[in-house]
Amino acid sequence: MTIETAIDALGDLLGQRLTTSGAILRQHGENEAYYPLTPPDAVVFPENTAEVAEVVKICAAHDCPVVAYGTGTSLEGHQLAVQGGISLDLSNMNMVLRVNTEDMDVVVQPGVTREQLNDDLRATGLFFPVDPGANASLGGMAATRASGTTAVRYGTMKENVMALEVVMADGRIIRTGSRARKSSAGYDLTKLMVGSEGTLGIITELTLKLQGQPEAVSAATCRFPSIKDAVNTVIATIQSGIPMARIELIDAMMVRGFNTADGTSLPEAPHLFIEFHGSPASVAEQSAQFGEIAADFGGNGFKWATKAEDRNALWKMRHNAYYAHKALAPELRALATDICVPISRLAEAIEFATTQSTALDLTVTIIGHVGDGNFHCALSFDPDDAAQFSRVQDFMHRLAQKAIALSGTVSGEHGIGVGKIKYMLEEHGEALDVMRQIKHALDPKNILNPGKILPPDTP
Repeated sequence: MTIETAIDALGDLLGQRLTTSGAILRQHGENEAYYPLTPPDAVVFPENTAEVAEVVKICAAHDCPVVAYGTGTSLEGHQLAVQGGISLDLSNMNMVLRVNTEDMDVVVQPGVTREQLNDDLRATGLFFPVDPGANASLGGMAATRASGTTAVRYGTMKENVMALEVVMADGRIIRTGSRARKSSAGYDLTKLMVGSEGTLGIITELTLKLQGQPEAVSAATCRFPSIKDAVNTVIATIQSGIPMARIELIDAMMVRGFNTADGTSLPEAPHLFIEFHGSPASVAEQSAQFGEIAADFGGNGFKWATKAEDRNALWKMRHNAYYAHKALAPELRALATDICVPISRLAEAIEFATTQSTALDLTVTIIGHVGDGNFHCALSFDPDDAAQFSRVQDFMHRLAQKAIALSGTVSGEHGIGVGKIKYMLEEHGEALDVMRQIKHALDPKNILNPGKILPPDTP
C-alpha cells in the first residue's frame, strides 16, 4: 500500500480532477510564511461531499496522507503536505446552499470565501462578521478557528459555527450540531472540529450565524504618547461596557510602514483604529464616550470616518499591514507570529516584544486586536543570512514563552500548524495526552494532515 497506488485509484475516481502537474503541485506547496516549498504528490479537486468521502476512503486504504486545502492563506503551514500524499483542494465546493433570513443563519460549502458570502448576503440586510483580513475560505477559517478585527464584538469562528458536515478518517460522513441556537445534547463535536486544522476530519459543509447589518457605522483613528496609554484606553473602554466593533493597536513602526506603502501622513506614534456599530444615536454616544476615555490617557488627533468609502480605505490599509511591513525593507522576506494574553498583561507583552526586537537588532512591526489581548509581530529577514534568521527564531521563541508565562497562549488566531508544535506541551501539559488520544481514536492511521498540531509522542 503506497501513495502511488492511492494516486492511481484516485485517478480512476476523479479523472482530470486529479493532477500531478508540477505548477499546481508547487502552488499547493507554497505558503504565506517562511516554510520551504513542500509540494504534495498529487492534488485532487472534489465537487461534493460524496467525492470527498471516496477520496478519504481510498487514502485510508493505502495509508496515504490527505491534507485539506482552502485558499492557502494560513500562516503556520497548516496546508502543507509535510509527509507527502494528497492535497484535497476544496475550491470547487463553493456554493452558498441556503440563506435562512428569519433565523439569521446560512449553510455553505467549505470553498466559499468570506467576501463571496457577504457579497451574496448584501441584499438580505445580513452579514457574516468574522474578518481575518485575508479573503480566506470559510472551511479553512473554521478549521483554523480564525478570528480577526471584529472578534471583540462578534466573536471568533468558534462562536459563529453552529453545525458542520464532516468526513471522518475512515470516510464516514457525520453531522455535528444543528440550527438551534443552543443545545445540551451530548458532546460538542462542532467545537472539537473547529480549530482542529484538518487533523480530525474534513469539513464539507458549515452552518454559520449571521448578524444584521448595522444601521450606522463610525470609525476613527487616534494617537497616543505610548503603547501603555493606548492599551489602558482599551481596558478602560471594555470595563465601561462600550460595545466596540473593532479596536486595533498600531505601533509606531507599523505606522511608518503604512505611511511608506500608502502615502499617508500619520504621526509616527502608537495609534488605535476603532469602529462602532449600531443606531445613529448609539454610535454617536459610544464615540463620545470613547473620546472622553482616550483623552484621559493622552489620546489626540482624532480623525472620524462615517462615509463607507473612508471606512473601507481605513480597514483596507489595516488589512494590508503585511505589505506595509514589507515596504520598510522590500528586499527582505517577512513573516508573522502572534500571541494572546489577558488584556491586563497586554501592555507588558507588547513592551517585551519591542524590547526584544531592539536587543536582537530586528525590524519588527506590531499590530493587534487589542480588545481581546491578541497581537501580531511581523519580522523582516534575509533568508540567506543564517545568523539573522536565527535571531528571528529566537525572538519568536522568547515571545511564545512570554505569552505562556503571562497565562496566555502561543497563538490567538494563527494556529499551531507546524510552526508552534514545540510549545504545545509547555502550554497544555497533561492535556496534550488527551489530545493525542482523541487524534488516535478518530484517525488511527494518522492520515489526516499528519505532522500538525501534536508533537511526536516520544517515550
